[in-house]
Amino acid sequence: MSRAFLVVLDSAGCGHAPDAASFGDEGANTLLHIHKRVGLKMPNLMRLGLGQAVGISDVKAEGLHGVAREVSLGKDTPSGHWELSGVPVPWDWHYFPDTTPSFPPKISAEVAKFCGTDGILGDCHASGTAIIERLGEEHMRTGKPICYTSADSVFQIAAHEESFGLERLQQLCRHMAPILHAMNVGRVIARPFVGADAASFERTKNRHDYAMEVPSPTLLDWAKADGRATYGIGKIGDIFSGRGVDENRKGFDDVLMGHLSDLVDEAPDGALVFANFVEFDSLYGHRRDPEGYAAHLEWFDAAIGPILAKLRAGDLMLFTADHGNDPTWEGTEHTREQVPVVAAGVGTKDIGQVMFVDVAASVAVHLGLSERGPGRSFL
Repeated sequence: MSRAFLVVLDSAGCGHAPDAASFGDEGANTLLHIHKRVGLKMPNLMRLGLGQAVGISDVKAEGLHGVAREVSLGKDTPSGHWELSGVPVPWDWHYFPDTTPSFPPKISAEVAKFCGTDGILGDCHASGTAIIERLGEEHMRTGKPICYTSADSVFQIAAHEESFGLERLQQLCRHMAPILHAMNVGRVIARPFVGADAASFERTKNRHDYAMEVPSPTLLDWAKADGRATYGIGKIGDIFSGRGVDENRKGFDDVLMGHLSDLVDEAPDGALVFANFVEFDSLYGHRRDPEGYAAHLEWFDAAIGPILAKLRAGDLMLFTADHGNDPTWEGTEHTREQVPVVAAGVGTKDIGQVMFVDVAASVAVHLGLSERGPGRSFL
């Protein structure tokens, strides 16, 4: 049986979506603007058709290529990944206002009660690295957790792995998750960090997302129902609350690339591997660092070359994204964009413009699954 590898380059959008103006993102284009600002040398993905999808090359492609648009109303991780797996988000997410304080008093009080403190720190929209640098020392001194949000539907809690405790942070997030999910807040995110002072604080690989339950079966569930082995790489297990994932392998992006390489070697016939590489978004998009983003794209392309060369006959490896995060754009948040769809293993084809759910349908068709979801296969 054929295998499928669905690989998400988190935030690597390729042009504003038709409804981008309603998000304040008309004109955003993550990959094109990085290319114009820095230049991109990505021979492996360009050979497959990334240049055609982004509009920066007219060289004949050797792979499947096109762009996809979503119908879910968010420009965030759950909306993008759920819809790519065949399930558009059927509700409006709850977003916290860009004010200080940002959270309802009952939410802040519940966090403080759990921690045994007389309050919380932060209570605002913020960059994670910036707020840890600003409030980390006070957090270590007082024990108050740092709570912050963004333009996404998230409630993030940062705490020191040693002085506060990693397990205690995770227990706090597990306690708060159902309360916030009942408000349609998509994710509660544990953001542990280490270091002795503001100059040395750094976040660790032990981030954990407590996401809302997907409302209906996804591509992962369809594969499991048909007896296929399923693997998550990166934060896939968190995004889908562990549902439909036999095994999830985590780490920073360089470690994740090793996991992907190993699974190309090891995954059995008929397997589905779903990977997310988050550092495009977390380290470079939000920090508005086009040079860093470009370097990470080029690292990814160089590392994926030997992995593509190892694919078996009949394998599909499909590259896409979940939203945009144009590092040349104003602010620090995601941008509402269409995303590239580029694939190896299924011949040369220009698929034009498709929908996110069509990705799930196409992977399902390639694997010969019983369920296809609401999408239409472009294979």
